[in-house]
Amino acid sequence: QVQLTESGGGSVQSGGSLRLSCETSGYTYYTRCLGWFLQAPGKEREGVAYILNDGTTDYSDSVKGRFTISQGKSNRTLYLQMNSMQPEDTAMYYCAAKSTTWNPISPEYYIYWGQGTQVTVSS
Repeated sequence: QVQLTESGGGSVQSGGSLRLSCETSGYTYYTRCLGWFLQAPGKEREGVAYILNDGTTDYSDSVKGRFTISQGKSNRTLYLQMNSMQPEDTAMYYCAAKSTTWNPISPEYYIYWGQGTQVTVSS
């Protein structure tokens, strides 16, 4: 019902910036929560940031003050502005959507997922 497509990943030096985009399509009327998640090799997927339909946002402790989640004016595009990037940010980044607001920082029970975009930060 909902399709998500990420873009904007790439390689950047420590201290640099990237802006990830997630284009949404399909039947998105019941979407209540959108999130960004990361998965490093050999590790579990974890939450980075989320935004609820009322505009509420939150972030993982590791990215607070450095990353910003936002939506375009049509709410069709989700963004993640990544500043002051560190090698520890290196991972595959995914956007996801669900129709509930329970435990939004957790990847569990997000229904729709993008294919991911690779982010690599060199020291």
